[in-house]
Amino acid sequence: MSRLHRSRIADFQEVLGEPTVALGKLRDLCFSGIPFDGGLRCLCWKILLNYLPLERALWSSLLKKQRELYSQFLKEMIIQPGIAKANLGVSREDVTLEDHPLNPNPDSRWNTYFKDNEVLLQIDKDVRRLYPDMAFFQRPTDYPCLLILDPQNEFETLRKRVEQTTLKSQTVARNRSGVTNVSSPLKSSPNSLGEYEGMNEIVGPLYYTFATDPNSEWKEHAEADTFFCFTNLMAEIRDNFIKSLDDSQCGITYKMEKVYSTLKEKDVELYLKLQEQNIKPQFFAFRWLTLLLSQEFLLPDVIRIWDSLFADDKRFDFLLLVCCAMLTLIRDQLLEGDFTLNMRLLQVRIKYCRHRLQCKNLEIVL
Repeated sequence: MSRLHRSRIADFQEVLGEPTVALGKLRDLCFSGIPFDGGLRCLCWKILLNYLPLERALWSSLLKKQRELYSQFLKEMIIQPGIAKANLGVSREDVTLEDHPLNPNPDSRWNTYFKDNEVLLQIDKDVRRLYPDMAFFQRPTDYPCLLILDPQNEFETLRKRVEQTTLKSQTVARNRSGVTNVSSPLKSSPNSLGEYEGMNEIVGPLYYTFATDPNSEWKEHAEADTFFCFTNLMAEIRDNFIKSLDDSQCGITYKMEKVYSTLKEKDVELYLKLQEQNIKPQFFAFRWLTLLLSQEFLLPDVIRIWDSLFADDKRFDFLLLVCCAMLTLIRDQLLEGDFTLNMRLLQVRIKYCRHRLQCKNLEIVL
């Protein structure tokens, strides 16, 4: 470990060791990257995402309260419906004259049953696509959620219902299960974000970071902590997913156009080239902005970018600058290419072009 690295760790420990964390100082430190050592990144992200308060004395009580609340969410939204069904001795909703599978009433129990199936199937589909080549997401988790995965459970959870038709049983014992559990109560909650596909790409880096925390006590509760940090983060970016807001100043269309207006300020030649070829930002920037670049880089680079993104108090203005930096780093190819080549270059997963778009290169351009 170099002297510079030890010095940075000491700086973080000094700021985080104060009775009240100086948020401005913490943001400045985090913007240049957070060391993994000693669980610093996990702690910093929880503060920057407004999960932990700045007063250290409140951390223990708040964490205990929130983790108990998460368990209650699981019981209410996943466990209890299955227990009620088990007590009735049935494996599916009863068919009656008033309520049956073809009942169009939105309050129908059958209608709820089918909607729940659709939600969990979408969650499972998304989670299976999440970093399939990473060993972490394929091996068993050290702290499975026994509320759901206890083999002695005789009741039908939402997970078991879908397992019977589409899932393989070995899937649920792996780290994917934590991501699935995090997504389920959120998509089932009253303020549901259930219509949004791709949220797994945002859950993944959060869960990975918290589940690899060297602090075993915090690592044990990675699932609950991920849920609340994810909820707070989605509260900031949810307007990107609401179609009725697309053309408003908080909608995704406005933000995609902002990428081009920012590019025009920074590199007018490249901007005019893309305009000349009628390459619209919607063709590539939608994924970049909605998923916070999580599909464009390898996971370690995504985590490093998120250090800066979370640390910046105008984090989504910073995201626009990162998108412009990505375009600038491949400007020579874009200026030389025709429409077909440039569309292929912009729409391909940038992670496969990582030799051109590493975090260090982005930092230089920014």
